[in-house]
Amino acid sequence: MKLFEDETDLLLFPPLRSGWALKGQDAPVPISGSNAKRILFGTLNIETGTRLFLARPRQRSIDCRVFLYHLAYHYRGWHIALVWDEDSCHIAGLTQAMAGNLGIELLWLPKRSPHLNPLDHLWRHGKERISANHQYQSIDEHVEQFTAYLGSLSPEEALRKAGVLSEDFWIY
Repeated sequence: MKLFEDETDLLLFPPLRSGWALKGQDAPVPISGSNAKRILFGTLNIETGTRLFLARPRQRSIDCRVFLYHLAYHYRGWHIALVWDEDSCHIAGLTQAMAGNLGIELLWLPKRSPHLNPLDHLWRHGKERISANHQYQSIDEHVEQFTAYLGSLSPEEALRKAGVLSEDFWIY
């Protein structure tokens, strides 16, 4: 099974994509408190469109290992080939050792090539639909809405929005 893995930051303060105000007046931007953050780890099976997500407080080696365990548990009994980038939490020795112990084969994307990871495109789509211009009551509500939306996409929709079904997808 070929899975692409990536992480994205979800912030309580929304990314502002658009807005309006009367000419010569400032547009109100409602924000409150400190900016909470979660890291969303995710995989996309490029053959079936199946997605798996796990929110973590940080993007450290231990968080990456927790996700690997979650992945191995979810796909127990399957051979997993995991494609990911050279993020510091991925290249950590303990992370790579754990992947080997769990029977997860690691495949590496070239450096500085996020455009090759279909999850980057799926994250962008989710942020445009769920995150942009809207502040949730809590970071946990934001994570819940974001993962619920991406999880509600049909497998074909997810693959299309991730660019996998494109004639130009680089693997095909």
